[in-house]
Amino acid sequence: MSKSFEVQGIVHSIGETTEYGQNGFTKREFVLKLTGEGENRDYPNYIALELIKDKCALMDQYQIGDEISTQFNLNGRLWSGNDRPEKCFTSLQAWKIGSLSAGHGGEQEPPPGDYSQIPPDFDDDIPF
Repeated sequence: MSKSFEVQGIVHSIGETTEYGQNGFTKREFVLKLTGEGENRDYPNYIALELIKDKCALMDQYQIGDEISTQFNLNGRLWSGNDRPEKCFTSLQAWKIGSLSAGHGGEQEPPPGDYSQIPPDFDDDIPF
């Protein structure tokens, strides 16, 4: 399992949701201009993040110029083929987005494995 990170920034661009392959895999990219602690206004950092599958809709409520925070996982994989050298692909897969812009409600998704919504009287004792 990959580690989660969080950044905040101003939405620079939002891509369209794109479908890949025959199985309906969807992906949407967006770019943030990072803000917050440690960022130098004279030398801004722009990062591209991606949303996959059902998370693509998270950017529907945001526009260019909105300030957001996003939690993401850092993922990577190796590829080699066709007698070419090995190549490493890295992706920042966002899974939670919240608004930092004034007056923007911004719904947030609970993180994977967040059990805070389970009622306190829930009995998960398995009878075998």
